[in-house]
Amino acid sequence: MSFSQLQPKVTTILANKNEPFEKRLKQICELLQSSIGYYDWVGFYFANDAEKTLHLKAFAGKPTDHTVIPFGKGICGQVAVSNKNFVVPDVKAQDNYIACSLTVKSEIVIPLFKDGKNIGQIDIDSHVEDPFSEEDERFLEWVNEEVSMVL
Repeated sequence: MSFSQLQPKVTTILANKNEPFEKRLKQICELLQSSIGYYDWVGFYFANDAEKTLHLKAFAGKPTDHTVIPFGKGICGQVAVSNKNFVVPDVKAQDNYIACSLTVKSEIVIPLFKDGKNIGQIDIDSHVEDPFSEEDERFLEWVNEEVSMVL
């Protein structure tokens, strides 16, 4: 399914105020993971600034042990500090990488901002090497903007 076809589906999920916020996040994760062939794991982490940690709130894909990630550690932790998108075409080439699974070959992490503050991120793992394009970045930035409007 194309990103343009996914956009109204994401909007509809987020607009459903009858569902708790975390359930809507999980539905977005499931939609993206099932609709884009190379999105093998999709999750939302949210920051706890006092503890300087990220906490997994919703995901689709295999369960992970990495439900809490310290700022600065791994790709997600680096994005919590840098406030910038991080696209990793080959995770084996990264020194500061937390291996979630031997099948993960690449990762993309896009920060989620609310009122200009980095409050979390969307994290996507792929079993394909170098699948993520600028189009993925723009789409995931859009997803995060939509999520931030519901917060």
